[in-house]
Amino acid sequence: MIISQYAYFALSSNRVSAAEITARLGIEPDEIVVRGSRLASPVRPASHRWKITCRKPGMTVDEQINRIVDRLFGHAERIGELAVELDNIDGAPGASMLQVVRVFEHPDGEDEDLTSPVEGLQKLPGQHQLLGWHIDARVLEFLRLTRAELDVDEYGYG
Repeated sequence: MIISQYAYFALSSNRVSAAEITARLGIEPDEIVVRGSRLASPVRPASHRWKITCRKPGMTVDEQINRIVDRLFGHAERIGELAVELDNIDGAPGASMLQVVRVFEHPDGEDEDLTSPVEGLQKLPGQHQLLGWHIDARVLEFLRLTRAELDVDEYGYG
């Protein structure tokens, strides 16, 4: 099996731009999305998005998430306050999101490593080093403080 995966934290709004979110937080994003930059009707993307990402290969999902949380944890309360404000401006919840995206059998993904870390033991196929992940108490606290939802998307390629 081949796996490609990444994680990001995003603040989204239909009305407040990523540039304004950056100005309000004082934190430069890794990526931005501009509402309606691809299609005017129907509007796509549907919202502006300010993103902190981790796309580093070879890391498990929990390692990628921890990289993001390490960068933002000191700002979590301020992010949460802004998320509430964005929800109020847009009239719906969901401004704050921790997103995990995994694509199985993606040609640019990582192959399963069948070498065993313990000499003399054989690693069986189907135990891909990127399968399985967990959320620890610190990440849960970050999600609470930032009022973030957790969304996990998993796709098969082709």
